[in-house]
Amino acid sequence: MVTAHPLPEDFTEIEVFAIGTALLVEALLGFCLNGLTIISFRKIKELRTPSNLLVLSIALADCGICINAFIAAFSSFLRYWPYGSDGCQIHGFHGFLTALASISSSAAVAWDRYHHYCTRSRLQWSTAASMMVFAWLFAAFWSVMPLLGWGEYDYEPLRTCCTLDYSKGDRNYVTFLFALSTFNFMIPGFIMLTAYQSIHQKFRKTGHFKFNTGLPLKTLVICWGPYCLLCSYAAVENVMFIPPKYRMIPALVAKTVPTVDAFVYALGNENYRGGIWQFLTGQKIEKAEVDNKTK
Repeated sequence: MVTAHPLPEDFTEIEVFAIGTALLVEALLGFCLNGLTIISFRKIKELRTPSNLLVLSIALADCGICINAFIAAFSSFLRYWPYGSDGCQIHGFHGFLTALASISSSAAVAWDRYHHYCTRSRLQWSTAASMMVFAWLFAAFWSVMPLLGWGEYDYEPLRTCCTLDYSKGDRNYVTFLFALSTFNFMIPGFIMLTAYQSIHQKFRKTGHFKFNTGLPLKTLVICWGPYCLLCSYAAVENVMFIPPKYRMIPALVAKTVPTVDAFVYALGNENYRGGIWQFLTGQKIEKAEVDNKTK
């Protein structure tokens, strides 16, 4: 570890090292798993379906989150942010872009699964591509707003990475947070809730549960919930009384999303898992049709 720079305020040596290590482990594990998902989609013909294009979108976004975490981990080991204020803005934008794209793509997968299991309609390539492009453009729109003055990116408590500045809690922040949380957390969450409830009811009628219908929404709430709660609380109360080390916990929890998503949407998918196995071993998968079954 580089020792030329002083420790961030209110952090001990072991705490800084622990946060940097956690970020590095999360980044490495998530990047490897989602990288495997992306490469398998590219190499295995049976996996290249419209439905799995949406799974690919999640993997691409989650790889972006991992790259963001790599940078944060490196800076944590340095004990300071070495890329200046412009680098902070880019890092904050990149983190929000990939995070929001991951959430929107997860909602798109839920929408596709609802139609697959409940209406028996198949997703077309044109529709899947349009949904993927919309998810990324929608994420880009909300991520660029702080760069234009609605909201603001600034350093996280450790001051070795950047995110949405919730320290001020002013009107500008409150209006942006309300709109951001409505369109990028509550609405996607509602889509996932209603879609998987309908699928669950369908499975109950048939008596054959093909995957855990509650897992995707639980992943969204558990991984992103603490961060959303912290930002929401900052809209009504000053959160600066919370020690910086505790304010870093929601960000660390959110960085587990890539790893969890890989198990939910790729490795948890029986046929996608078979495609990954074929890529790694060369053994042909028996069932070619991939329908996003998560065990």
